Amino acid sequence: MENQSIVSEFLLLGLPIEPDQRDLFYALFLAMYLSTVLGNLLIILLIHWDSHLHTPMYFFLSNLSFSDLCFSSVTMPELLQNMQSQVPSIPYAGCLTQMYFFLFFGDLESFLLVAMAYDRYVAICFPLHYTTIMNPKLCFFLGTLSWVLTTFHALLHTLLMARLCFCADNVIPHFFCDMSALLKLSCSDTRVNELVIYFMGGLVLVIPFLFIITSYAQILFSILKVPSSGGIRKAFSTCGSHLSVVSLFYGTVIAVYLCPSANNSTVKETVMSMMYTVVTPMLNPFIYSLRNRDMKGALRRVFCKKIFFC
Repeated sequence: MENQSIVSEFLLLGLPIEPDQRDLFYALFLAMYLSTVLGNLLIILLIHWDSHLHTPMYFFLSNLSFSDLCFSSVTMPELLQNMQSQVPSIPYAGCLTQMYFFLFFGDLESFLLVAMAYDRYVAICFPLHYTTIMNPKLCFFLGTLSWVLTTFHALLHTLLMARLCFCADNVIPHFFCDMSALLKLSCSDTRVNELVIYFMGGLVLVIPFLFIITSYAQILFSILKVPSSGGIRKAFSTCGSHLSVVSLFYGTVIAVYLCPSANNSTVKETVMSMMYTVVTPMLNPFIYSLRNRDMKGALRRVFCKKIFFC
């Protein structure tokens, strides 16, 4: 170890894009990032301004939109900057910081999706007791618990990564400081890190995902007992947007982090990472606004009030 130099910065290879297509993809990713920021910010402001949306479901949705906005902002500005840079580097401390916030907001989204699934389960399966069960204290508790758990989980992985040594190789074949990519570069024993990834991954990803599936199985069972086709359409309309987000988010995250890395090429992992870091946060505002009558009604009311003072 005496002859090995300590890494002070990492080089991010970014996306496998041909040089003549770089400007096109830069414009595409910039438009996607701006759509993510503006769309999620619009949802947060609508929920804050419109009193009709001061309900448990939209409380969790505003937290989810904030999480999506920050989750995308952890990686996208760095990606856009590196696409215009001749030397796409990131300091060692900056890399660990990016990894921490990436894990933090990624985990936060996972827990918030669970809270939203529970909210829909109570709303459809126990409609008469909804306001009693989903009271402000429970909503605040679930929201706070999500933030606290993600803080400790992200901190655990960051501290475990900080104890590792990085020697000669400092090239990360990714567009951000991905945890699995960093482990491959380390010249230390990474078995503890890998064990924690699989163990905590089960707690943070698999168990919440199974909880969501169970909740929607119960919802489906309740829907099938409703003789009214209108009730069935309303229930599916309420839960359809949530299921779309859950499928896209958990599907790609579990495929990247909990499947054997030997089966995934670098390009495949990068593309799948783009799905949950860029595409999902961008689609959420469209899914929740275009398919939701409450959000469209709030947009009309707020626009009328703020612009035309009616």
